[in-house]
Amino acid sequence: MLFYTLDIIGTFAFAISGVLIAMQKRMDPFGIFIIAFVTAVGGGTLRDVLIGRTPVGWMNDLNYVYVIGAAVIFSIILRKKLNRLRTSLFLFDTIGLGVFTIIGVEKGISANLHPIICIALGTMSASFGGVIRDILCNEIPVIFRKEIYATACIIGGFIFFALKYLGLAENLIYVFTVLVVIAIRLIVVKFRIQLPTIYHK
Repeated sequence: MLFYTLDIIGTFAFAISGVLIAMQKRMDPFGIFIIAFVTAVGGGTLRDVLIGRTPVGWMNDLNYVYVIGAAVIFSIILRKKLNRLRTSLFLFDTIGLGVFTIIGVEKGISANLHPIICIALGTMSASFGGVIRDILCNEIPVIFRKEIYATACIIGGFIFFALKYLGLAENLIYVFTVLVVIAIRLIVVKFRIQLPTIYHK
């Protein structure tokens, strides 16, 4: 139940981040919904296709579509308040990042894949919805820039397996891993910690 709840929370959070970017680009309502949709389920769709889990998750559960629709309506109605908060996009994107990391890892475990592949799936689930969103919005995806984004997911994945090895309760592992990924993103942005670059200024 907690796993499903976290999945819904992540979907809602990522959908809002998609809406906020789409509105910055001044898209029409249909464009806003599409960007919200691909942001929320893009990574999970790619993950499910790769592990042969078809039809993909959101096609078997319309609640995801309803949640995305609700996120779009919520964001449009409260757009003035959300726009005043410069950190809104970052916060919703970070919540989605943490939640979808563990969801991807768990899907990999369910498919009996190696832990390294599970972590890769977790990173993909968390990052690639944002990649598709940024490409459609004509932006260079965050994952391909200096920001520590996918790296936070990878660290979260390793922590997930470390806690699993220690025998902690499943729900505690889920919550702790999500909080770790969120904390890493908050810390690196606050202190402007970035990956090294090969380019000279």
